[in-house]
Amino acid sequence: MKRIFAKNTLRKFWEKHPDSEQYLKTWYDTAMNADWKTPNDVKQYYANANILKNSRIIFNIKGNSYRMIIKFNFEHQLTFVRFMGTHADYDKIDANSI
Repeated sequence: MKRIFAKNTLRKFWEKHPDSEQYLKTWYDTAMNADWKTPNDVKQYYANANILKNSRIIFNIKGNSYRMIIKFNFEHQLTFVRFMGTHADYDKIDANSI
């Protein structure tokens, strides 16, 4: 069974940034139905995603208006929302360690 932790983080974000809602819902539905076993599987579906170390992947949301960092546990099909924010917010964090 696939699990995505912190969907509430996404919901709170789209309540603050309504223009991101449909993009985040689409990403969520895609991730729930995908059978990704490696970062490269994700990259095949999301060509613009950036693969980082420690099974983290950066997704560009709404034409790169927003950034989302997800940490995957591919073996157990677990997905953790580690960051959701604007580019200004993203510039303030270390994407490899958040």
